[in-house]
Amino acid sequence: MKLYVGNLSFDTTENDLQDLFEQHGQVREVALINDRETGRSRGFGFVTMADAAAGTAAMNAFNGKEIQGRTLTVNEARAREERPAGGGGGGGRGGYSGGRR
Repeated sequence: MKLYVGNLSFDTTENDLQDLFEQHGQVREVALINDRETGRSRGFGFVTMADAAAGTAAMNAFNGKEIQGRTLTVNEARAREERPAGGGGGGGRGGYSGGRR
């Protein structure tokens, strides 16, 4: 069972999450999400528990609990939404003539 863990302290490490969630069962994977440009934590991550019972127990234990001064949000991770390739863009300044008439 994959869990979303949000509102993490920027000081939280993957080892911190592993140790915390292992209180409720075997942890298969921990992934903190970092900013591509700065490398700093974005304040959320994912924890994959070995089974649904452990995941549910961890979710019930930690959702709304204060850890490192932050109140955690823990729920079952949803499938990632597909995004169009290319990232979109700002577009031009449509309709603006910019000059005097």
